[in-house]
Amino acid sequence: METLADDADAALAGDSGGDAERYEAEAERYEAEAELLRDRFRLAVISIATAEGKKAGMTVAEPVVACIADLAYKSAEQLAKDAELFAQHAGRKSIKMDDVILTAHRNEHLMGLLRTFSQELKGKEPASSERKRKKSSKKDDRAIDV
Repeated sequence: METLADDADAALAGDSGGDAERYEAEAERYEAEAELLRDRFRLAVISIATAEGKKAGMTVAEPVVACIADLAYKSAEQLAKDAELFAQHAGRKSIKMDDVILTAHRNEHLMGLLRTFSQELKGKEPASSERKRKKSSKKDDRAIDV
């Protein structure tokens, strides 16, 4: 004996079939892109670690290089999550340089490097992209002297 709830469940299952397949395909594509990005990041770190070892006249064992690559990826992933949370906390959907600088709050040296880098980038911006200043409001003009 079929109930009304069974009919509703069957109707919902039929309607969402296309959506579920689309969602699965999008999730698979996202996962493939994330894996490709992770692999490229790891290869770049391995290349840098190997080159730095050669500069120092040392050979770095493959397991050590793989560990460094994984650690660097996990660190970058955590920094990205933190920057996203700082932007959300500020009520924005996009990450700004200040959010990136805030992610380094536990490492003063890194924070200083990021601030310097940010200032250098601001110095390279063309003069025509200066932001317009807001006009002062009438409330600001009527300051009360005590």
